[in-house]
Amino acid sequence: MSNININEKLGIKIRFLRIKMKLSQEQFAELAGLSKNSIGMIERGQSKPGIETLEKIANALNIELKELVDVSKINL
Repeated sequence: MSNININEKLGIKIRFLRIKMKLSQEQFAELAGLSKNSIGMIERGQSKPGIETLEKIANALNIELKELVDVSKINL
């Protein structure tokens, strides 16, 4: 069983997808309509983003919200 919590898994997934799109945190934050600080905290698993924030992130990543929150395949 993994010691990593769901917020950390979500952050890892968001960071991976952002990097895959070749975007800096600043570029991604602007695209999502969020602050760079918020993106950093989410990616580090230090924040519990609400549904509206997750929807903004999913839209910026051009994926469905349900795809974003599915962290079942992240095993660390």
